[in-house]
Amino acid sequence: CGGTTTARTPHASGPRDAETGLPWVEVASLPSQARDTLRLIDAGGPYPYPGKDGRVFRNAEGLLPREPRGWYHEYTVVTPGASNRSTRRIITGDGTRLFFYTADHYRSFARIRR
Repeated sequence: CGGTTTARTPHASGPRDAETGLPWVEVASLPSQARDTLRLIDAGGPYPYPGKDGRVFRNAEGLLPREPRGWYHEYTVVTPGASNRSTRRIITGDGTRLFFYTADHYRSFARIRR
């Protein structure tokens, strides 16, 4: 997807979420731009990339639990200095009951503890 980022998705060194098997990440540990994205999701927008943010996330990589199409949605986490959407996203599941963070364009995920 292009762009560079120094942030990485948290790895499996800490406790894992029993529901998804993914590592937990605390909101306070996320980049400030991810916390901004969470606030936008809570407020229902407006989002920085209309038509992209809020669209269905297919989970084609299969790293999130298997759910029916339309269960997951994706939102851009702005990356300062990037000329495009770059690699960071927040994925919501089951409406906005579950939140996931990826810093590496869907190669790994952590569940956000809210």
